[in-house]
Amino acid sequence: MANFIPAGDGTHTGWKSFVQKVGGNLAGMVIPNIGAFIAWGLLTALFIPTGWLPNEQLSSMVGPMIINLLPILIGYTGGRLVHGQRGAVIGAVATVGVIVGTSIPMFLGAMLIGPLAAWVLKKIDAVLDPVTPTGFEMLIGNFSLGITGMLMAILGFLGIGPTVNAFSDVLGGGVKVLVDTGFLPLASILIEPAKILFLNNAINFGVLAPIGAVEAEATGKSIMFMLESNPGPGLGLLVAFWLAGPKILRGSAPGAIVIHFLGGIHEIYFPYVLLKPIVVLAAIAGGATGVATFAATGVGLVATPSPGSIFAYMAMTPPGNHFGVLLGIALSAAVSFVVAFFILKATRAGDDAADLDASKAKSKAMKTGDAA
Repeated sequence: MANFIPAGDGTHTGWKSFVQKVGGNLAGMVIPNIGAFIAWGLLTALFIPTGWLPNEQLSSMVGPMIINLLPILIGYTGGRLVHGQRGAVIGAVATVGVIVGTSIPMFLGAMLIGPLAAWVLKKIDAVLDPVTPTGFEMLIGNFSLGITGMLMAILGFLGIGPTVNAFSDVLGGGVKVLVDTGFLPLASILIEPAKILFLNNAINFGVLAPIGAVEAEATGKSIMFMLESNPGPGLGLLVAFWLAGPKILRGSAPGAIVIHFLGGIHEIYFPYVLLKPIVVLAAIAGGATGVATFAATGVGLVATPSPGSIFAYMAMTPPGNHFGVLLGIALSAAVSFVVAFFILKATRAGDDAADLDASKAKSKAMKTGDAA
């Protein structure tokens, strides 16, 4: 799993490199905690009143996990990425401030306050460590962390939490407008290209999941969990590359299909899109088709399917929603395949010299922020 945790090295500049580095670091906070998201998702799917095995006592764990545990884990991991174990501890402490200061799942707030608190502590340690007398290391180290953690928690409570809450309200209002007007599929115009920049986890867990959690608590399901995680568009792209892509890529596509569709690792198809960026249009078309189908059939999921595999989708689908969910995935894959197939056929000249390894290297560089 560690191989799927990107992190930037900060040696390159420019807006493109910055966006890619931020996306990689945000993913690095989420991916190590996917198991916890799965545990929460299974509890939700099974034991909430609209789940498969409704149980009032067991479902009482669902709320505390999404409101408290998951954001704290994200803040802890984000702090650890910046300043090791001390950064992890202060990241968790500061995250409590943003949690208590709001009433929604504070994933985005945790992604902000965790690394920020760790960075502040790192700077303080750099000043104090050289001048700390021998024998006072533990005392000064613990108090510097405690005082800084208290101040960062207050900052989260008074500043970051309410700000993210207001931002979420604006996004929620925008999503409601899209739903009410039937324009929700247009979200794919932003989501699908952002995924190629490795912002998929930031969008899914930082923006869509909190909105979806609020909706799911009220109605038992939400379409928000499906906007980014739908495996259909990626499946269609990979099948198109298998049948109509450059010959050098066709042998690798079937394995990528298994990893993507069954394993839920969407990043596996990003190098293919980077090799032929215009095929992102196919992903947009497929994503919009899937969202339109989900909306038309009135389906949703009870929690975020992590990772975004077909198995996770089925596990998070509430009773009576399977037909619409499968139809949306199938249609999105079909549309993505058709569009990508014709694009690949129309731009095939010279593609047989394409180098997948070079494309994978480019994808890895984008993950780590090394792309110029």
